[in-house]
Amino acid sequence: MSVTTAPAGRGAMKPQATGPRLYHPTVARLTYRALLGRRRALLLFLLPLLLLVIVSAVRALAGADDTTANDVLQGFALSAMVPLVGVIAGTGAIGPEIDDGAIVYLLAKPIRRSTIIFTKLLVAVGVTMAFSAIPTLLAGYILNGNGQNIAVAFAIGAAVASIAYAAIFLLLGVLTRHAVVVGLVYALVWEGVVGNVVPGARTLSVQQWALAVAQKLAHGDVVSSNVGLTTSIVLLAAVTAAATWFAGRKLRSLKLAGDE
Repeated sequence: MSVTTAPAGRGAMKPQATGPRLYHPTVARLTYRALLGRRRALLLFLLPLLLLVIVSAVRALAGADDTTANDVLQGFALSAMVPLVGVIAGTGAIGPEIDDGAIVYLLAKPIRRSTIIFTKLLVAVGVTMAFSAIPTLLAGYILNGNGQNIAVAFAIGAAVASIAYAAIFLLLGVLTRHAVVVGLVYALVWEGVVGNVVPGARTLSVQQWALAVAQKLAHGDVVSSNVGLTTSIVLLAAVTAAATWFAGRKLRSLKLAGDE
């Protein structure tokens, strides 16, 4: 059994959609179960645990310092951990179902495909926030006891970034069977390297948009971003909305096909 992409037409299977328009509890429950399975749960717990081990070692060696806290939270939490958790949650929310053909059972139900996408996005956002924003907050308190409001600022920045990352990687899960590989390249190369080094690319970096939010919330000038706050908020909203809309559109173009 497989799923193929084709323009919706008279021959496409179109079960009449019923039920909630934006959120479907059964879809959410199945998505949570898939994301928190043994393998993905291990990866989701491993990244925050690594962050907490690192910040504990840094605090023991360097003591409480605002600049150190900013460097660690930006250099590891926001530029590496948050996008990687987003890759796991965003692609895992729908990609495996499409790859193994299990999505056909869901698409055959009378549920709007936009509802499926939005429900899976909410689950992916919730999981990404839980495994990135909360550990970032704890890490900030360990590093400097929330001095200059850095812990709270980076935690909210991580939560904001979680929304955009979940939408981007959910879209990748619909577009390609290699969503994890593409997502890892994006997270590690673009967000981790290019977005920090190349001046022109910083404007198109989710990390920099999240940093603008953190900069607004932090006290003093310890936290800084290369993108203005208004621009960052507009781009975060636009990217999230566009990725969600396009994912729904691509899912609507899927038709069921199977080997008898």
